[in-house]
Amino acid sequence: MGGSSINAMVLGGLALAFSRLIDNSVVVLENIFRHLELGEEPAVAAEKGGQEVALPVLASTLTTIVVFFPVTLLYGVSKYLFSALALAVVLSLLASYSVAMSVVPLFCARFINASHVGHQPHPSTDDSLEPAFEARPQMRKRRRGLLTRFNDWFNPLFEKFLDVYDSVISVVLKRPVAVLFLLSGIIVLSLFMFPLLDVSFFPRTDPGQFVMNVKLPSGTRIDITEQEVAKIEALIRKVVSPEDLGMIVSNIGSTPDFSAIYTTNSGMHTATVQVSLKEDHKIGSYEYMARVRRSVAEELPEITGYFQSGGLVDAVLSLGMPAPIDVQVSGSNMEAAYGTARQLAGEIRKIPNVGDIYIPQDLDYPAIQLDIDRTRASEMGLSQKEVVDNVITALTSNTMIAPSFWIDPKTGNDYMLTVQYPETQIQTFSDLRAIPIRGEHIADSTRLDMVSAIHRMKSPTEVDHYALHRVMDVYVEPVGEDLGRIKTSIDGLLARTELPTGVRVDVRGLVEGMHQSFQRFGVGLLLSVVLLYLILVAQFRSFLDPLLILTAVPPGLTGALLILYLTGTTLNVMSLMGLMILIGMTVSDSILIVEFTRHLREEGMTVRQGVVKAARVRLRPVLMTSLATIIGLLPMALKVGAGSESYAPLARAVLGGMSVSLIMTVIMVPAAYYVAYRRCDLA
Repeated sequence: MGGSSINAMVLGGLALAFSRLIDNSVVVLENIFRHLELGEEPAVAAEKGGQEVALPVLASTLTTIVVFFPVTLLYGVSKYLFSALALAVVLSLLASYSVAMSVVPLFCARFINASHVGHQPHPSTDDSLEPAFEARPQMRKRRRGLLTRFNDWFNPLFEKFLDVYDSVISVVLKRPVAVLFLLSGIIVLSLFMFPLLDVSFFPRTDPGQFVMNVKLPSGTRIDITEQEVAKIEALIRKVVSPEDLGMIVSNIGSTPDFSAIYTTNSGMHTATVQVSLKEDHKIGSYEYMARVRRSVAEELPEITGYFQSGGLVDAVLSLGMPAPIDVQVSGSNMEAAYGTARQLAGEIRKIPNVGDIYIPQDLDYPAIQLDIDRTRASEMGLSQKEVVDNVITALTSNTMIAPSFWIDPKTGNDYMLTVQYPETQIQTFSDLRAIPIRGEHIADSTRLDMVSAIHRMKSPTEVDHYALHRVMDVYVEPVGEDLGRIKTSIDGLLARTELPTGVRVDVRGLVEGMHQSFQRFGVGLLLSVVLLYLILVAQFRSFLDPLLILTAVPPGLTGALLILYLTGTTLNVMSLMGLMILIGMTVSDSILIVEFTRHLREEGMTVRQGVVKAARVRLRPVLMTSLATIIGLLPMALKVGAGSESYAPLARAVLGGMSVSLIMTVIMVPAAYYVAYRRCDLA
């Protein structure tokens, strides 16, 4: 329906929804069994059991679905990533509800024998309800024996647990306001964990490679650069285990005529060293990158290096930016902009958890400037273009001036023909001055220094632009995943830094998209709560009951923050998506309690009696659905399986939230309901 393929995000959505898919059927099945235990016939129990929970199951399904609506508000890459996940979960939940309300009651009426749940079926219906398994009666008997023994062992224990829970609820209802204040205080205190969480855009995944950008002092000869890169390669082979090392590919130097499309090198003094790990490497690429960084700093301090993960995910999220944090200094005066960039780089280096600082541009690259004497050249029969063409041909080739192709008559292959001087012919400044200049209108050649003034100068290695403005970049690479604190520190630094006239500083890169996505997620979380409330108001025809149901949300958020902090997981778009999903999941349990309490009150029970009985009766399905979700998310939260690093923060947020919500909801919701309606008993 959404035009998506079966990709990692769709499969991740199905894995996330897998445990939630059985919740609807669990609630329906448990309620049918409750009626069977009361002595009703299977057909009657299936009908009543399904009808009683149709409304709360629909409400819980819709509340889980509606939290995905704010995905449409997300920005850029985040919207692209989560649209397929949201669609997969929504469609699977709708199918789950359809099956739970149609297939499950039908199968219960047809295949469940009332004797399985503790009473003998009516003789006239026993034969018609007998399952079609008579071909293997011994196997059926043995299976029933195992299930019976398990039920005989488990049910008494669970009844004792329910008795203890009844006692707890009775104590809570004696002092409901005090209990609510105590639990609310715990929730409020837990919010202080929020500033302690590290913040990143997307969870780190192991790309299996890393890249080191190397820069030596401007003017370094390429043979010196090759020697330094050889030292780096030897150091990498010493740090990276031979069992993990795949290959090392180095790209050294670049001539001014070489297109920047093919290399990030800006001159003979720069290089890139790409390290690829084997597929079954034991140690992650980020760990190896940190080790190589430390070794280079200790053994080769004269080398300026900047490390990148080289992963596709980081490149996509950064929208092509080479760094997660790119401090761009723009201005019409390049010297002022470059000086500001160097000043900021020195200050940013002092910020904790900053790994690498790298300015790719240089303004002091050795260059030679030719000032052609147009008058003298014209007197000799030469044009400016002819002088320049001769110089380019001598120093590089005539490929860009007069491209020529030759087609092999035998094979039909075409070859580019170029003319260039031997590399050994121009080695000194004197050789450059003596380059022969030929023209169309002169018979003999003349020397270059006869028609131009030649002098040395300093030149920029590269001139970068952003939105047509020339910029100087300060690349900032963090040691870990935390970008939030570094971005906050940089913003504070920029706020107190006095910039030269005409100089402007902007922070771009991964943090730019992260900031925009987090803003959209914040709006999405608030919108999710509002949509949940509106749906519950329509379902329960009450303005108060939905508020009581939503009391399950704060404990869930508390549990999510707690597990993120304890596991060292960053707050990123995946964990924020987990929080959004958690809002819909946590209210499912409270819906069961509130709806059944309303039902019991309509049958004539007092508020206190209805709360106690509803909490006891609905505890079993609440435990079953919550534990199914928690257990189902454990493999994902523990990073079991390839690619699970991406989904671990999402799974941990949901798992932690459901765990704490399970414990606190079964206490808070009954207490809140009793406080809201206990005046009805007095009336």
